[in-house]
Amino acid sequence: MNTTSEHDRDLAAKLRSLSIEPAPFKTEPPEPHVRRRVIPGAMLAFAATASLAVAFVHRPDTLERMLAGFIGKDEAAISVDGTDVPAAADPIRAVPSNNPSERALPPREVTGSGYVVALDIATVFSKYEGRIVAVEVDAGDRVPTGQVLVRLDDAGARFALQSAEIARQSAELALTAKTIELAQARSSLTRTERLAGRDAMSAQTLEEAKTAFDTAENAVLQARQDVAKADLDIDRAREQVEALTVRAPISGTVTRLTAHVGDTVLSREDSVRENESLLAIADMTTMVIDADVAEANIALMRPCLRGEAVLDGFPDRPFAVEVSKIAPMISREKGTVTLRLTLSSPPPDMRPAMAARIRLVVGKTADTTDNQQGAKR
Repeated sequence: MNTTSEHDRDLAAKLRSLSIEPAPFKTEPPEPHVRRRVIPGAMLAFAATASLAVAFVHRPDTLERMLAGFIGKDEAAISVDGTDVPAAADPIRAVPSNNPSERALPPREVTGSGYVVALDIATVFSKYEGRIVAVEVDAGDRVPTGQVLVRLDDAGARFALQSAEIARQSAELALTAKTIELAQARSSLTRTERLAGRDAMSAQTLEEAKTAFDTAENAVLQARQDVAKADLDIDRAREQVEALTVRAPISGTVTRLTAHVGDTVLSREDSVRENESLLAIADMTTMVIDADVAEANIALMRPCLRGEAVLDGFPDRPFAVEVSKIAPMISREKGTVTLRLTLSSPPPDMRPAMAARIRLVVGKTADTTDNQQGAKR
């Protein structure tokens, strides 16, 4: 006996009409929360790619800051599908800056060549014309200041000195005579003035006595000036005679000797060429190197820059050098700038005009070395 009522059958039919049968081979839709995270992940990836491209074209340091904003050192990355990915073990390295002041320059060598120069060198001429009667030195001799180098003779200079001495004696005799005349004029004036008080002497006589005294007094003054002039003539003639003995103006080594006994030399005013000089003296204790480097390296040059030099005459004996001066002008013909370098422990046999080659180290390493050496001093 079927006990199901009509009401129950209607209810069952309504329930069957409301049920949804699963479609065969139909996959389930993705989870709602996953679908919501896919879109932001894709947008984030697209924005990051575009920003990185723009930053790479514009400036490397901007790229570094954007990467630091997107990915932190201890933060997790976000994948395209929205899942969290652990950060990489090594952080992204910063891109080097293009600013020269923010990056260390690699060490660089600057080379050049030049010659040894004596700072104190004297070319000796004869001040007056004369004939060489003695040469007291040889090339290579060391001489102190004031040592006799060459002796000359000039008869005219000796005669001028004797004439000046005779003129001075004559002036002295004239002064003596004028002095006697002045004494007589003074005595006559005194007597005339005394008599004028007693007798009725004319005013003309007294005036004549005064005039004679004044004339004698002026004559004495003129005679004294003549003596002084004679003294000046003697000094001038004596100076010329003494100048015929040529002495060393500085201490140093005789580097060149062209004087020979019997030669007649011209005065300094007439000797305009160096080969007309008697000799040359150089102070070997104050020598430097004047070297030329390419004009392209002038921005790297500065005083106190250190390096090394080697002489062509002593290639196995390098020594330290330091830039002391930089020439203010560039050589238009050679395209170089001249450096003056002081020397430290050069070869003892070094001579002026020796060819030298230099090597200077510039850059971060050289700067650090210079600072350390400066701190030690």
